[in-house]
Amino acid sequence: MSYESAAEPIKIGYLMDFRLPDSYPQHMRDDLSLPFELIFGEAREQGLIDRPVEIVYREVEGLPKGSVKAVIDAYGDLVDEGCLAVFGPHITDNCVPTREAIEERFKVPALSVTGSDDWLGEWTFSFPQGSLTDEPIFWADLLVKGGHRTVGVIVEQSLVGRSYLQHFRAAAARSGITIVAEAEVAQTAQDVGAAVHRLHAAAPDALVHCGFGFGIVFVNPVLAELGWDPPRFTSTAFQNAWINPIMWNAFLGWTGVDQYDEANAVGQRYLDRFEQRFGRRPQYCVPMVNHDVANTLLRAITDARPLSPRGLKEALERVKMVPAAAGAPGTRVSFGNWTRRAWMGAGYLVARRLDPDGVNSHLVDRFGEDAR
Repeated sequence: MSYESAAEPIKIGYLMDFRLPDSYPQHMRDDLSLPFELIFGEAREQGLIDRPVEIVYREVEGLPKGSVKAVIDAYGDLVDEGCLAVFGPHITDNCVPTREAIEERFKVPALSVTGSDDWLGEWTFSFPQGSLTDEPIFWADLLVKGGHRTVGVIVEQSLVGRSYLQHFRAAAARSGITIVAEAEVAQTAQDVGAAVHRLHAAAPDALVHCGFGFGIVFVNPVLAELGWDPPRFTSTAFQNAWINPIMWNAFLGWTGVDQYDEANAVGQRYLDRFEQRFGRRPQYCVPMVNHDVANTLLRAITDARPLSPRGLKEALERVKMVPAAAGAPGTRVSFGNWTRRAWMGAGYLVARRLDPDGVNSHLVDRFGEDAR
């Protein structure tokens, strides 16, 4: 290749702020990166970009098991490597303090799946894989549809747990649902016997879980000991079920908030291309979310003038109404000068329940359908 034709790759950081367990299947690790490989590879083949895009991956242990410092340091490393944007961090307890560092020190745009509005800022964009404000409203909708008038709440002792609880209290009150008991648990897997017994004594119609998800690992066994099988609802913590069999068993019997919808034609066409390229068809939320993130970054890369962190940030603001693979049919991705939340429409989240086979899940409800 001649001197005039050669160019360095465009670097995009991928910051995972929790360490995946050794038991995490390799094909699911691949599902984190392959959507980017597919989208950017197709763009190169089609001549949309004239140089490769390199994903620089970092995996560190942030909260709830590690520290915020590890996350901020990793972000700085990606900036030092020349990344024009970073996908991550993703856990709310890490995102909020990292946003401060991004604004004060790094000034490199970040995209995250956090559900916290406190993440949103000049340099920080969100593909909210859930929402601390929206999901409690959806729980209330599901409770009303199920005819449940009283509820007990399991709350993880974290920023995520407390934020969910604050908004669920308001949503429940508006919907005529009475919270008869609240029980706090640790944000990591600990003994939850006393908390579940306290909820059982209050005899609610249903349970709601507020948190990241690790705090309810031992809830189902306690329910089994009590012979109690109430309807139970959780957040996008449900999406942690694919981490390992322990988490899958923890969420069996729960209705959770998710972003995979079989009826989304954009997502199914994407899976057709994925299967043709890689020989698998991963039918769950992560490949869908990462498709939308990669596709959005591609739009911004092709429109950035100059190809710099600020140029990319301003190009992200010009991404408008792009059909999304995640969520229900009709979901779109849009940003703007002061718009930092990507997916538009109530249907960007759906309700699903796990199947006992340890592999599949099924759709329970689409949010917003009643209003259409």
